[in-house]
Parts: sequence; C-alpha cells; structure tokens
Amino acid sequence: MDLSIIIVSYNTSDLIGTCLASVHAADDVNKEVFVVDNASADGSAAFIRKNFPSVCLVANTENRGFAAANNQILPQCRGRYVFFLNPDTEVVSGAFGKALSYMDSMPHVGLAGTKLINPDDTLHESVSYRYPGQKYTGRELSALKGPIACVQGSSMIVRSDVMKTVGGFDEDFFLYGEDQDICLRIRKLGFEIGYIESAVVVHLGGQSERQTPLSELWQKKTTAELLFYRKHYLPESVARIRRANLLQACWRIATLNLTIPFLKDKAKAEAKLIKYRVTRKAMRCSDEG
Repeated sequence: MDLSIIIVSYNTSDLIGTCLASVHAADDVNKEVFVVDNASADGSAAFIRKNFPSVCLVANTENRGFAAANNQILPQCRGRYVFFLNPDTEVVSGAFGKALSYMDSMPHVGLAGTKLINPDDTLHESVSYRYPGQKYTGRELSALKGPIACVQGSSMIVRSDVMKTVGGFDEDFFLYGEDQDICLRIRKLGFEIGYIESAVVVHLGGQSERQTPLSELWQKKTTAELLFYRKHYLPESVARIRRANLLQACWRIATLNLTIPFLKDKAKAEAKLIKYRVTRKAMRCSDEG
C-alpha cells in the first residue's frame, strides 16, 4: 500500500462528497481512504455510508478534535505514507502521484505540504518559514534543518515510519496549532519539511468553523498559540512573546476604537477589535498563570 488518506470531518456534509469524489478520481495509485467523523450533527456519517461505501468510516460519538481523530486511524494505516486531507478540499488529478514521487525522491524530507489554491485559482498561502513567536526566541531553533518551518495541515503527506517515531499528533492541540507542532517535532528528528508545488489541491478554508462565533474562534486560536509557545520555547522567550502580543493588542484596540466611527467598513474593524480583545485577555491570563 502506497498511501493511506485520512480525512477528519465535522459538520461538512455539503462538502465531503466533492472531496471524496476527487480523492477517488485523482489518481490510479495504491491507496486506502479513511474518514473520521467527529460526531457531526448534519448527517455526514450517513451520507458517507450511503454514497461512498468503499471508504473506511469511523463515526465518533463525540468531537475529539483534529489531532486525536487522526491519531485514531494511524494504527490501521498500511501505506508507506499517510496523507492528511481536510474535507473542504478538492484534489486535482495527479496530485497523489506527484506527492508520492516527490517523497520517494527526497528521503531527507519527513513531511511535505501540497500547493493549495483557492476556488478562483489564486494561491492559498500554506507555507511558513517561521513558527509563531519565533522572532522573539533568539537562536533557540537554529539547529533545525531546511528553510521551511511548517505547512498547513489541510493537505500534507508524511512518512508512516516518521509519524510513528514522533508519536502522532499532540492531542493537547484540539484544532489549531497541531500542524505547526508536528512539523517542528519532525524537524527536531533531523528531517526537513517540504513543499510539493506540482501537487495541487483546491481549498475552501475554515468551513468546519462556519458556525463558530468570532470571539470563540479567536479564543481557540490563541489558546493553541500559547500551548505551542510553552511547549517549544524557553520560559523567558514565552514571556517576551506574551509582552509583545499584549502590547500590540492594547495598541490596536486603542487605535480601532478611535477610528471605527470614521470607517466605511465598520464590520471588518469590529472583527479585528474582537480578535485583539481576545488576545489581550489571553495574554493577561497567561501572565497571571
């Protein structure tokens, strides 16, 4: 078996069909497909059973989060590589074959992301050359190999033996931050992170969080960032990051409050205000903790 594909679904019944159809049509590669449904309330599991009987479906009775749901399936995977794919994606023909060829020819790469594009064919930025807060850490991570820090977890391929060695995803990350964390841990093993420009996947983005209030969404993201800082950086670096983020949040809140009355797009500014208020509270609580 060349490829084990894992898709974690949560309330995406209107999207998962397009994703799975593209997975089956994308390549004539030796692959197996798993879907973990995290207790969706929109009939996702029933839809998959009816329309895609060849898919190995695991229907959880609770939402276990992205990391834990993927880890559930890893012991069952028979592929040389594991491909993690979001349900709000559509795989362009040839992507899997190109991803396999890339990994086979690049033994120093432990994990790689594919090229992501938006539905309008514009590039969906998915590669980072620094980790969150890294600019405040000095040379803590200077020994890592390769220029790429991390790739977006919505479409990435990893060597099965590397995933086993690293112990899978860190389940303390519920939804956000697990891709940055797994990339850093793989680099700490001595591997590089790659980017496969020839393998293309269309990504809608953020579809599983469509119903989440904006303040709750930013709370999840901020919590994940703080977890990442504490797990990977020295305490003094975490303190610098927290102070910098707190100062930025306070400054942005002050300027937004002054300018919102004069802006045409008040909704966009209000959304930014919510983000920075959540950040300010999180960084203050972090300091007290």
